[in-house]
Order: sequence, then C-alpha cells, then structure tokens
Amino acid sequence: MDVTDIRPMVPREVVESLEARGISAFTPPQAAAIEKGLLAGRNMLVASPTASGKTLVAELACVNAILSKGKKALYIAPMRALVSEKYNEFKAAYPYIKTAISMGDLDASDMWLSEYEMIFVSTEKLDSLIRHKISWLPQVGCIVFDEIHMLGEPDRGPTLELLITKLSEMASAQLIALSATIGNPKELAEWLKAELVVSDYRPVKLRKGIVSDGSVYYGDEDKEELAGKSAIPEIRVLEDTLEKKKQVLIFYASKRNTEAGAVRLAPHIRKLLTQKEVEELAKVSDKVLGALERPTAQCVKLAEQVKSGVAFHHSGLMNAQRFAVEDAFKNNLIKAVCSTTTLGMGVNLPAHTVLIRDIHRHNGISADRIGVNEVMQLFGRAGRPKYDKEGRALLIATSKYDVISLYKSYLEAEAEPIDSNLGVVPILRTHLLAFIAEDFLNDVSSIHGFIRKTFYGHQYGDNLHMKNVIGQVLDDLDAWGFIEAAAKGSYIATKIGKRVSELYIDPMSAKWILDSLDMAADPLGILYMVSNTVEMRPYIRPTEEAEAQFVMRRAMNKGVYLYANGIDYGSYDPVAAFSTALMLNDWMDELDENSLVKKYATTPGALFSKLMNADWLMYSAVELAKASRKSAHSLIDTRVRLRYGIKEELLDLVRLEQIGRARARRLFNNGIKRVSDIRANREKVILLLGPEIAQKVFSQLGGT
Repeated sequence: MDVTDIRPMVPREVVESLEARGISAFTPPQAAAIEKGLLAGRNMLVASPTASGKTLVAELACVNAILSKGKKALYIAPMRALVSEKYNEFKAAYPYIKTAISMGDLDASDMWLSEYEMIFVSTEKLDSLIRHKISWLPQVGCIVFDEIHMLGEPDRGPTLELLITKLSEMASAQLIALSATIGNPKELAEWLKAELVVSDYRPVKLRKGIVSDGSVYYGDEDKEELAGKSAIPEIRVLEDTLEKKKQVLIFYASKRNTEAGAVRLAPHIRKLLTQKEVEELAKVSDKVLGALERPTAQCVKLAEQVKSGVAFHHSGLMNAQRFAVEDAFKNNLIKAVCSTTTLGMGVNLPAHTVLIRDIHRHNGISADRIGVNEVMQLFGRAGRPKYDKEGRALLIATSKYDVISLYKSYLEAEAEPIDSNLGVVPILRTHLLAFIAEDFLNDVSSIHGFIRKTFYGHQYGDNLHMKNVIGQVLDDLDAWGFIEAAAKGSYIATKIGKRVSELYIDPMSAKWILDSLDMAADPLGILYMVSNTVEMRPYIRPTEEAEAQFVMRRAMNKGVYLYANGIDYGSYDPVAAFSTALMLNDWMDELDENSLVKKYATTPGALFSKLMNADWLMYSAVELAKASRKSAHSLIDTRVRLRYGIKEELLDLVRLEQIGRARARRLFNNGIKRVSDIRANREKVILLLGPEIAQKVFSQLGGT
C-alpha cells in the first residue's frame, strides 16, 4: 500500500509529513492496520517485531484524531526513556501540533496540559493525573498503549491493566495497543475490543542461532564458522562481529557480569580502533568520568573501558553516563555494549549482533531461566534498519547437547501468554483507595463490576478469590481511617485518605508514616521512617554497623524502631531499611559519593535513585503531617538537608539559588555562614564563587 492511497482518508498534512520523511509505502503491519479500520477509529492491537513500523500505526491514529476530529491524543509507555524518545520523534515530524510530555511530579495535576493536543506520559504519571481529577479526558480521541506486553509484569502490569480499564470507562477514545511479543494476542484483542494485526515482518532479516565451539547453528543444518580464535564464546562472537565491521550488544544476568564482560572485551576492541576514534572516545570517557564531582571506582572503570571502545550499561550508572554511552554506540564509536537483561528491555540500541550470554537470572533465592518473551524482546535489538541487511540474535550453549535444547526452548518456542497479576492485596490496596477518593467507584457492587471488565475479569471471571481480596482491602482502608462507610453500603474517602491517594504512595506506607510521625525524634529516625516503606525497596544490603545500631536502639526503647516489624505495617526487613537510613544520613553528613558507594556496597545510580525516592517520601511525610495537623518543621529541614546532602549548619545558605552542597560548604568554611553574611562580604564571595555565580547570588538579595 502506498502512502498516497490514504489521501482521501486523512488531512493532507499527514501525507506531507510522511513524504517529507521519505516514507512512500507502508509496511505490511501498517497496511493491515489501515485495511482493518485504523483511520476509521477502530481499536487496534498490533503485534509485530521491533522496527516493523508499529509506532507509525499509532502516529496515524493520533494525528487523524487531532487534525480530523479536533480531539487530543495520548501516548502512554511504561519507561521514561521510551516516552522521551517518542515525544522527540513526534515533535520533529509534526512541529505545528501542540505537543507536551509529562513524567515528573506525581502530586501535580499539570493543568497546563489542557492546552496541548498530543500528550506523552508514563503509565504512573497518567494514573496520578487521573487521581488529581484532570478535566480534559473527555476531549481525548485516541489513546496509545506502547509495550502492551508489560501487562503481564508483576510490578507494572496491574497499574497498566487498571488504567486501560478506567480509560475505557472515562474516555470515548480509539485504543491502539502495540507490542513486539504476545503469546495470546487473540485473547488480549478480545478484551480490548480491538482488531488484531499480527505480523512477522521485519525490515531487516533476523537470523537466530546458538553459539557452540566457535560456530553458530541456525537450524536446518545451517552452520556459520565464526572468525577469530578465542575459546570464550562472547569474545569469539565479538571477534567475528568486528571482522564484519559491525557492533554487538551482549546481555548478562547481573551488573557485576556486565562490568566483567566489558573488561574482557576491551583488549580485543582497542587494538582495532583508528586514531580518530581513540580521540573521540577520550572525549566520551571524560563525560563519563565527570558525571559526579568526585568519580567513584565504577565511574573510573567505565571511563577506562570507554577509551577502548566498549562500555557496560546497567541501572547503577548515572543518567549522564548512560546517555553518553548510548550516543557513542549509535555513532559507531563504542563497538560493544554489555548490558543487564532487565535493562535491555528498555534500551533502544539496535546492533548488528545481539548475544544473550546468560539465560539464568538470580531472583534473590534461586537462579531462574529468563522467559521466551524476554529473549524475543532482546533479540529484537538485532539488525539496524538503514545499516544492516540482516541481524544476528544468538544464545550460548555450554555443550553440544545444549544446542538442540536451547533451540527448542527459545528459537522454536512460542511466546508465553500474558496473564493478569491483578489479584494481590498490595496492588489493589493503592488502586481501590484511588477509586473511592476520585468518586469513580464507591461501593462493593460497582467495584466488583469494574473488576469484571479488567483483563483479570476477562481471564478468570467473577471469582471468589478476588471478592475476598477486595473485602480484605476495604476493611484495611476503613480500619486505617482512609475510607469510611456511607449510606447504602457505599464508601467515601476521608480527607487524609484523599491526600494519600494523591501522593501516589502505598496506603500501608502512609499508615506507617502517620503512626511514626510522633516517634521519629531526630533526623536519623525520620530517615528510618521513610526508608522502612515498600517504595524504598529493594533496600541496600544490611551492614554490620546497621545491625548493631538497630539492636541497640530497640533495646533503648527508641520509639520509631520498636514497631518497625509489627504486623500492622507489613514485613519490610527493618535492619536493611535502617542500613538505607544510615546511608542517607551519611549523605546528609556530607560524605562524598565515592565513600558512600564503597561503604554501602552500592552504585552511583542506585544511590541517587534512593535519594530521589527518599525525597518523594519526605515530601509525602510533610504533606501527611500537615493533613493530620502535626508539626512538619523537622521534616522540612530534614528534607532540605537530604536534597542537598548537607549538615544542618548549611540550611540557611542553600536557600539561595546557585548555592548547593559544594558552594555552601566553601562559603561556610571561609566564615560566610548565613545569607546575611553574604551582603557584608561581597568581595570575598566573588573570590569564592567567581564573578558570574556571585552576581546571580547578589541579584537574589537586591544587589547589583
């Protein structure tokens, strides 16, 4: 089907935009979606491989709703990086459409979004916006759910499932669902009341094989001898890929394995780099090293590997480091990236060759095999449109026998079906409170009716287990004072219950914080209060110091530590939570990042992730204190200290913009201890901060 064939069905701007980007014909899944009523407003589920053109299907539906019907359109994705990527692509293609992106503050209604036509959001952000009762949902004419297979994920799936069901009730809009891998697409399409488009079309041919003894077995007696000499499979695959002048993406089971893998690969890449590549990689290395004021051992290790044209990529990196690595890989400077399998699901780094080195991943108790769906998602990164005629997706066999076993288990296997994970207490606890707080659902009968419309209800019907779970959750919320019984068997949310829902935290965590406010007597107690919540999981590994201090504080009848493992608050592993609190407290005592990473055996990325989560929970604690008419002064001071990583003596100085942790300490150590001292020591401030920064500081004091 040619692009010109849709001229009668869409505004001229759509065809003009496609032609301007060099798109003259539609791919098979795109053509099938159009033929099945995409431009007539039919719901659509598209299941086709990566790079087959699914995003364009969503784009056509959104633009048609905006330009033809005067409606808004929503694009929802589970990962922030994906939301940002699609936002940038759309804005470049349609600069005249008012386009917005919202992923941040979960306690904001973002009223400004009402002025925009195309809105890109993360799943959690849209759920939060609905809790804040946004008024523009009836104006939405098209809703896109990218990565719909995430419906089967235990953590994110239930929120996505309830959001889809809720939006189906609240907005009269066309639904577009996209995924590369779905084991039960017909069942999912039936639930969505959608036309189904399933395609195996790929613009780049994909060869899937098993690596063993220096060869790749593709099945049907198709065998490829790998160039190179190494007996280590991942290095042999690298040697062969470099021989082809291509790039490789290797997936490992853990952060430690990715780092070790990068170190192993580095010597084999370094010797093949040109002088120009060496010079450019040195610049990338400097960016990686400079991501923190004082580089950690991990920063140094990554910077060194980048100089050799290889990088590791996992959740322990700072965002600036990830972006630097990804850009260098896309620009063919970095030849190999070693990534964790879990992070690989959200990494948009197509490469000629994808190798999954580890098919087992530790779950905290034992090592489990990763699923077929995950392998297919990772394989989807192989083969770069516009660069490769074919891509390779490979697994490693440890013996000849494993070749056949792996081939049957993964390469010939069907994707696993997506199943609902809705029927568990912690998940329903948060969402049922939101339903009642929003006045969306207020009685048991309507809640049961709504659950029947979910994917869970579609799969399991109106079962007794779900009714029991709903009853238990409502009883808990009532006992905690977040909802109360009203007339005719209905419920209403209390004032505090509404605030808990708006704050987007687990009601169990809110209950713990509310009960602990009077017991958290000092900054460490406050940090422990916010650390001992479900939102701070996974906790850092407990230290011996943490265990000793925790036992001592309990023995001394220290209030907040006595009730930490009580049945009323769930089982949060209080010693690990206390260890996390000690790390945050050390940050507030101005211990540098490198020392913190060493002391608590963590990573820079994990450290700053914990700081961000703790800041949100501190904000929530302040709001809950206000809502319950309790003093929030010590909470506010602790939050400021946590945000800047400062001792109490610097609180006054950081009130000024441009003055953070390092500059405040520099001023304080030179006798400028309060804002009032800045006025009296202008020349000294200029020397300490430099003329440009000093001027910005003075301007806040009315100076020139």
